[in-house]
Amino acid sequence: MSLTIMRRIKFCAGHRLYQHGGKCEHFHGHNYVADIFVTSEKVDRVGRVLDFADLKARTKGWIDANWDHSFLVSAQDQNAIEALKTVQPSKLFKLPYNPTAENMAKYLLEVMCPKVLEGSGAQAVRVRIWETEEAYAEASVD
Repeated sequence: MSLTIMRRIKFCAGHRLYQHGGKCEHFHGHNYVADIFVTSEKVDRVGRVLDFADLKARTKGWIDANWDHSFLVSAQDQNAIEALKTVQPSKLFKLPYNPTAENMAKYLLEVMCPKVLEGSGAQAVRVRIWETEEAYAEASVD
């Protein structure tokens, strides 16, 4: 049997969707919520998949350092990158693809989680990114 826990991380970030063709192609921001689901086949001596405080420190630490109060842009969006570089100070995070909620969830699941959970005995199985109170995207391990 596997057991799963979830930690919710709130952060603010700006983005734009490269070549979107609609209003989301303009710079704008969201108050995001990331739900990170972590599982393990075994529990520690206390009976936990992972201490919630440890999960928070690992995941929120990375999000705070990299995404919170940052602009998330596609690495192919040279126009946005150059524009953001003209503002000092500026915090910019280049994703290998458009910073849609779907791709943000994918990046956290495939790139961030394996890195920050290394050595914990737990692995992420699902990440949900809430872009608004009514809309989220989810990436999960098949």
